[in-house]
Amino acid sequence: MDIGINEQDRQHIAEGLSRLLADSYTLYLKTHNFHWNVTGPMFNTLHLMFETQYNELALAVDAVAERIRALGHYAPGSYADYARLTAIPEASGVPRAEDMIRQLVDGHETVCRTARSIFEVVDRAGDEPSADLLTQRLQVHEKTAWMLRSLLEK
Repeated sequence: MDIGINEQDRQHIAEGLSRLLADSYTLYLKTHNFHWNVTGPMFNTLHLMFETQYNELALAVDAVAERIRALGHYAPGSYADYARLTAIPEASGVPRAEDMIRQLVDGHETVCRTARSIFEVVDRAGDEPSADLLTQRLQVHEKTAWMLRSLLEK
């Protein structure tokens, strides 16, 4: 494979993107879970908001996985892989709506940190497609975290 990025850099980028994929998929599952199980006075608002968010995440995981494949590596795709690679804890039980929001804020911020951690090798390797993907993901996750945080304001 000769796309202008050496094997070692492609490996490091793929490893970072695999962590991003695991974080994104874990956040997708958590958001979908909360969509199904949210209750309380903000039910309709949160139910619809979480649906929009998990649909966006479903498209995002595909884009990240396909970028890993374009770099010549296999994308992780099992719960065991994601559990090993993610920095996002699973939800236990069914939290109250406000706690769901807090957990999702934490999840989106975690994805931001993971995405940022990959930039150094991406920039050094001149991997513009991965840099573009990371920038797009950061924009979505920062905006979503802000919107969710806004719901917690008193």
